[in-house]
Amino acid sequence: MKEKKNFNNPVWLALEETHKNYTIDYENAKFYLPEYCPFGSFNNSKNIQTAMDAYSKLTSDFFIVGKEAPNHSNNISLEGEYACKQMALTKNDFKIPKYTATIKKLTKEDEQKVYDLIMLVMPGTYREKSFNVGDYYGIFNNDQLVSVTGERIQGNDFIEVSGVVTHPDFTRKGFAKQLVAKTSEQILAKNKTPILHVLEINEGAIKLYEQLGFKSIDQIYWRHYTKAN
Repeated sequence: MKEKKNFNNPVWLALEETHKNYTIDYENAKFYLPEYCPFGSFNNSKNIQTAMDAYSKLTSDFFIVGKEAPNHSNNISLEGEYACKQMALTKNDFKIPKYTATIKKLTKEDEQKVYDLIMLVMPGTYREKSFNVGDYYGIFNNDQLVSVTGERIQGNDFIEVSGVVTHPDFTRKGFAKQLVAKTSEQILAKNKTPILHVLEINEGAIKLYEQLGFKSIDQIYWRHYTKAN
């Protein structure tokens, strides 16, 4: 596995590396174009008030991803602070499950279906163009997309597995586990490390990822901000 230091500031690394074409670069901070991902990060200085104020004019809300909390102005409100396990998978640890469902690599024609499913089940960080930052895989019931998983934050050495969503009528069929495995397989085939971020209180999801061979390597905070009233 790559050393932990390669992943402990994933948004910053992604916007310097693989996803640099999606970057808004402020002094001391980098942000994704908000229609793709509402995420930002900083490197050496926590003094990013000006950057946060400027970015807040482009989107209703956003997240700063990293270990430390930034300083912010009175123009910004902290809505929530979420401690997440950062987990990673190596080829040697990967425990491939039995695939019982037909998994399809999704295309541009499926983009709206992905958006609709995620907005139904887990709205929050997905945006209208998030589909374009990585590959997505899905399971269909006839023409209905019922489960999806994809790639999000990407650096030279890693790709984040994200968008793990199943329609409420199709849970408990092992779809999420199979899709996370399939997405991870494809990331490993690109000679990159699959990582993911899961709330520390989400014991069920953590157990699922551990069954596939993911191991906790760090703690990352997702801090949610909006404009102050």
